Amino acid sequence: MIITCPYCGPRDSSEFVYQGEDGRTRPDPASTDQAAWNAYVYDRVNTAGEHEEIWQHSGGCRAHLRLVRNTLTHKISSVSMARHATVPRRRRKAETPA
Repeated sequence: MIITCPYCGPRDSSEFVYQGEDGRTRPDPASTDQAAWNAYVYDRVNTAGEHEEIWQHSGGCRAHLRLVRNTLTHKISSVSMARHATVPRRRRKAETPA
């Protein structure tokens, strides 16, 4: 399988490490709800078809990527930087509204 890294270009999947499903909601770190933590750690969606995943380019630029991959064909339909998809850009002091 070839993954196209936005920085490094097309690379073999052996350069990447699967980090898990994209879009999972982590329980509050202070939570003592054992069922919520068990579900977060052990329950996985077993999608047949398009699946959103996080991968790290560990053998290259070390970037975290968000992939949409078909689990039946392994065809990758999109690749983007994970930070752009999940974390809003922080404002600099000069950009903070008065």
